[in-house]
Amino acid sequence: MANNPVANLFKVPELKDKILFTLYMLLIYRIGSHLTVPGLDVGALKQQFGQLQNTFFGLYDMFVGGGLSRATVFALGIMPYISASIMFQLLAAVFPTVEKMQKEGEDGRQKLTQWTRYVTVGLAAVQAYGYSVFLQSIPGAVREPGPLFVFTTMVALITGAVFVMWLGEQITDRGIGNGMSLLIFFSIMDSFPAATGRTWESFRLGELSLFSLVMLLVVLVGVSAGVVAMTMAARKIPVQIPRKVVGRGRIREGQKSFIPLRVNSAGVMPIIFAQSFIVVPGTASAFFPNWGWLQALAQIFQVRTGPYYISYGLLILFFTYFYTAIIFNPIDLAENLKKQGAFIPGVKPGARTAEYIDRVLTRVTLPGAIYLALIAMIPFWILGWFKINTFYFGGTSLLIVVGVGLDTVQQAQQLLLLRHYDGFMKKGRVKMRGRQRYM
Repeated sequence: MANNPVANLFKVPELKDKILFTLYMLLIYRIGSHLTVPGLDVGALKQQFGQLQNTFFGLYDMFVGGGLSRATVFALGIMPYISASIMFQLLAAVFPTVEKMQKEGEDGRQKLTQWTRYVTVGLAAVQAYGYSVFLQSIPGAVREPGPLFVFTTMVALITGAVFVMWLGEQITDRGIGNGMSLLIFFSIMDSFPAATGRTWESFRLGELSLFSLVMLLVVLVGVSAGVVAMTMAARKIPVQIPRKVVGRGRIREGQKSFIPLRVNSAGVMPIIFAQSFIVVPGTASAFFPNWGWLQALAQIFQVRTGPYYISYGLLILFFTYFYTAIIFNPIDLAENLKKQGAFIPGVKPGARTAEYIDRVLTRVTLPGAIYLALIAMIPFWILGWFKINTFYFGGTSLLIVVGVGLDTVQQAQQLLLLRHYDGFMKKGRVKMRGRQRYM
């Protein structure tokens, strides 16, 4: 194999086709993200959304690449599908039927996927109706408000959400990487070139000092490196697989392995949940401007204030433990080890193993939760200290971009390694056939 991994990506026909197909699907997604719903004044809409930047609408708009602020046909993006997927993931911890389907293999997963699609359409319909009513409440945004506008907007948004869901599934099945994650990845990266241009223009005009620009680059690189390190970090629990008799007197030698418990098992979900809660006062105050107590509450939890940082950090800590407990079940893991005859050295199989894994996971999750809280708040501190208003990078977007990028690169490397291994095995089989001819 050549030393340049980028060149190798396009030398393998199968991998090349996957990459080109993925780029083609993403191109279609980005084109649809700029097609505005009919009957709207986009200028009035953008002016209104400028006042809702620190609300739930601003958070949602980041995940759909600005489609919500432009009212495009893909304004709902992939979020209804992701919300439905998270819903079933949470329901699996409460309802045994959903948990059983997750463990039934391919048939169960297909049935669960079909249910997720149905719920996605339902969520998209509710969100489309609420968004169309919200558009009519903006002065001058809708040229001809009324039931016809609501109906046509709902049809456009629901169709767009279903089409985006199909794009994501196609990328997952026929492309490279996870389709849903890649759609969010490119939605977040959509604002990066414009922000970079604004920052450079501000520096050129003297509004931003050279020191502030250098510090911005240093912090951006440093935080990104920290995210990569903590995303890959894991606590390895040693596992011993004993020697076993297989078949007619064949003995399989004992093996040593390990269980990797990631420091950040919950990923970016705790930050998303925490942000969804912390923006509730600001979102509610935007809809009810005459409620004095609500305006006062929104002022208390305003971005870059002490109560905001404290509440935000505590919410991230809580949701890190909450989501980790849902997605990671030590009892199931201990039972699987027991069925395979494997054990953790010094720990009895069964309940004691589950308790040990749970204790280690609880300890490992604490630094992971603190790390998530710091990653979420450091960008606010840095940008506030150096008064940088042209460039924004948050903990949520940074974790998603780095996580999705690492996952996609790992999948590409696995495909390259598999291709190389297949070629090695084919050469080995050819040599064996050649030897057999002369025997």
